[in-house]
Amino acid sequence: MAAGEAILAPSVTRRLLDTYARRLPPTGSSHGVSRSVGLDALTSREREVLVHVAHGLTNAEVAAQLWLSPATVKTHVASILAKLGARDRIQAVIVAYESGLVPTRPADPAS
Repeated sequence: MAAGEAILAPSVTRRLLDTYARRLPPTGSSHGVSRSVGLDALTSREREVLVHVAHGLTNAEVAAQLWLSPATVKTHVASILAKLGARDRIQAVIVAYESGLVPTRPADPAS
């Protein structure tokens, strides 16, 4: 964690988030996140970063995918959290799923 790496492998994070997202009600409070601001306050680049974060990528992996520096991704993530009123990446990811920015995948019969 101190080096900025994910605690869980991105594939594990993705499965966990997919499972959680399938259990979310169609509408909700986003667990304390400001729904009134929502994704409208985000720039297109911030939305793009949020989608990658929601897929379980670390800042370094997002940076490589989008051809950005890790510091720039970190700045975008901080801005996303501030604009959404989210206390952490998980709350931002919940907003991404609840808003439909990141669609849930159908249940995997193998899981």
